[in-house]
Amino acid sequence: MGDMADAKTKQIHPKDTETTVTEGTTGDTEAGPQPRSVRVVLLALMIAMLLAMLDNMIIGTAMPTIVGELGGLEHLSWVVTAYTLATAASTPIWGKLGDMFGRKSVFLTSIVIFLIGSALSGMAQDMGQLIGFRAVQGLGAGGLMVGVMAIIGDLIPPRERGKYQGMMAGIMALAMIGGPLVGGTITDHWGWRWSFYINLPLGVVALVMLTVVLHLPRKERAAGTRIDFLGAALLTVGITAIVLVTTWGGTEYAWGSSMIIGLGAGGTLSLLAFLFVERHAADPMVPLHIFRSRNFTLMSVIGFFTGFVMFGATLFLPLYQQSVQGASATNSGLLLLPMLLAMMVVSMIAGRVTTNSGKYKIFPIIGGAFMVVGLFLLSTMDTGTTRFTSGLYMAVLGAGMGFLMQITMLVAQNSVEMKDMGVASSSTTLFRTLGSSFGVAIMGALFNHQVNAEMAARGGGDLTAKSAQLDAASLAKLPAALREAYQYAVTAGTHSAFLVASAVAVVGFVLAFFVKEVALRGAGLAKKDEEEGEKTDEKTDEKKDAEKVAAPALTDAV
Repeated sequence: MGDMADAKTKQIHPKDTETTVTEGTTGDTEAGPQPRSVRVVLLALMIAMLLAMLDNMIIGTAMPTIVGELGGLEHLSWVVTAYTLATAASTPIWGKLGDMFGRKSVFLTSIVIFLIGSALSGMAQDMGQLIGFRAVQGLGAGGLMVGVMAIIGDLIPPRERGKYQGMMAGIMALAMIGGPLVGGTITDHWGWRWSFYINLPLGVVALVMLTVVLHLPRKERAAGTRIDFLGAALLTVGITAIVLVTTWGGTEYAWGSSMIIGLGAGGTLSLLAFLFVERHAADPMVPLHIFRSRNFTLMSVIGFFTGFVMFGATLFLPLYQQSVQGASATNSGLLLLPMLLAMMVVSMIAGRVTTNSGKYKIFPIIGGAFMVVGLFLLSTMDTGTTRFTSGLYMAVLGAGMGFLMQITMLVAQNSVEMKDMGVASSSTTLFRTLGSSFGVAIMGALFNHQVNAEMAARGGGDLTAKSAQLDAASLAKLPAALREAYQYAVTAGTHSAFLVASAVAVVGFVLAFFVKEVALRGAGLAKKDEEEGEKTDEKTDEKKDAEKVAAPALTDAV
């Protein structure tokens, strides 16, 4: 063991991850790699997560300027849709590739792809190019989000993992808070292209840090294993079709149109075929046996509902604040601070408590309760609700999301074997991404329907939900009666959207009671490998001792 203590590198569970983490000279590994290595690796992972989360937040404030230069207003939504589609469709594939070939090469590849997409997006000369390059970005972003969580799952034992995943939730909240502000500043001072170029130095820093500190050699594939190309293709087609249904339904096409019905039917058939293929594949893209775990399945579904609520709320709250409360675009971003700060703080607290106690069952229940109450309170807002009151309501919702954001990932990872860590992480991420797509689509459809109905009833004329996404300055120019009618309509739309979201959250709250309190694995991969090494050393010593005892006896016998 003395030689092991002085080693500068240590292999971590080579059977599963072939991970080598550079360490100091101290041999006391409590659970996972040495603290110095953990801090450096986590910093690099935080940068990678920030890249994936910040990009969509920054681009939102730059879109008016982009359209002004490149044109293509009719294709505006595709700038976001292309990114979301590529991210959602690629997450399971990235997770499986990481399990097959080892985390490092796959994760670094995703960073490189993301940076290439960022550079090309910044150089786009028309809207078509920008949409295509955004899809490249989204492809890389899928690997970033899955890889971060999977690497944490590899290096940190579940008992310790809560606090680190809580930090990642804090990074997500930070991106949501700072994205619009950073995007506006960059666009105003350097131009919209730097909204993409800003990713390059950050990505290079993460790339270099991970290359130097965290060595993940290519994993040797077992004989007979191969990439499940058919399963990957069916899953990609199915997810793409379903996301397009939620994106286009009620906006680009009517819900009953042949396009939406065809996409829905095609997506459903593709996913059913995917399940059939995976059931019989020798090495499936998504091993269906992971869904036999009750906790994994429950956390995937709860993650879907969390994504549904979180992204729907961040879309419609700024609209209410600008249209009804008279906030500017910048101020509406700042007014989201109560929700986002509560989410960040509570997530880190929940992670720390989980680490110290090893208990987690209570957090999905508390989180679900806070989400239901927060969404219901938000549904009661009217034209007279003050910013302080709405801020309190948002803080309640943010606390609920904070209890759920990373606990779902932690419990899901703890419910599967280490060899399935990648697909477990990617599947949980996929469910949350799909939830966000459905949330935005369903809440958006309800909002638009209610606004249009209210405007028609109040004599709003041609001012509809689609044509009247008005800021405070534009509203001020409207006749008083029309402005008041629109504000009442937006309030009614917000009420409907959040009331339905609260009903969805109730389902997640009820499901949380069925989560089992399974003990978190107390030893990380590094600790496991060290213990295995100790056992091997002990057996070797015992064998040598036995040989020493046997040798004299054998000599005497001769």
